[in-house]
Amino acid sequence: MISFQMNNDGSATFLFYAPNAKEVKLAGDISAKKTEKKENGVWVMTTDTNISPSAYRYYFNVDGYKVNDPKNPMIADFRPMVDLVPKGKSLFWQKKEVPHGLMSIAYYDSNVTKTTRRMFIWTPPEYFFSKKRLPVLYLIHGGGDNDTNWPGQGKAGWILDNLYVEGKIAPMIVVMPDGGIPTNLFAKDLVKNIIPYIESNFKVYKNANHRALAGLSMGGLEVLETMVTYPDKFSYVNVMSSGWWTSQQEEYKKYDQLIRAAAPTLKSTLKYFIFTSGGSKDGATVNTSPTRNLFTKHGVHSDLSVMEGGHTMYVWRHDLKSFSQKIFK
Repeated sequence: MISFQMNNDGSATFLFYAPNAKEVKLAGDISAKKTEKKENGVWVMTTDTNISPSAYRYYFNVDGYKVNDPKNPMIADFRPMVDLVPKGKSLFWQKKEVPHGLMSIAYYDSNVTKTTRRMFIWTPPEYFFSKKRLPVLYLIHGGGDNDTNWPGQGKAGWILDNLYVEGKIAPMIVVMPDGGIPTNLFAKDLVKNIIPYIESNFKVYKNANHRALAGLSMGGLEVLETMVTYPDKFSYVNVMSSGWWTSQQEEYKKYDQLIRAAAPTLKSTLKYFIFTSGGSKDGATVNTSPTRNLFTKHGVHSDLSVMEGGHTMYVWRHDLKSFSQKIFK
């Protein structure tokens, strides 16, 4: 659902989903002339006509509480999270006094979504002083987050910095795109727009042997979708805390056929394929083995790694640490 749009009469309409709210108002630098609640729980707030072209700060007043628009791309990029680390202890994801890679932000025009989209790109220290081509890991966040999740909450830059300086990972570029679109559209956007952009603007190899793909939770579903739709694009794959929902058996029938068709290509292209899980407290664990079994059924081998820790970034940081050390070797 979009959260705001311009209308032909020069007014703007704002949308906010709050089915249990008694009152929702548009507030800040702009106000609504008309507000109504639809049967689907969406509040529709429309301004006066011919509003002046400008930049307006706004929020929603929901039953007396100030609420930022969760659908606005300019909202604070990630949800609050805190690292609790005992004093004097240094963990692998913490910033250390080592040479740091560059975390860049790139914008590209997507012919899939017809919008300008964003992604973060980590390049290793000394990348810009070298003429050497590098392999690429495409790393996808989970549902409810965006492309800031891995560099922010995931501490991907610091993890990669530390591993690189310690000589534990091969030199590589890591691309963290925005996966917040429907799964099938993301797979298409990745192959048709994101990969071509990276391969046109960075010193990278342009073949499956030098591409890896990993994603957590919702991002894991996007990894799976990409695998079965474009089976010849990646040689290293990590599905983190994810799998097709066991409650949706029609999906399993659908993907059974897609995997059957993709299996010959996957078996010749994949060098390393792993499912990882946060164990008994990871709500997605129930979906992992049935999904993995579908691939096994059609002769596509995969590894499985289970780490107790739940459906959390703590687990996924460990997944990144482990997976990044196994690829491009």
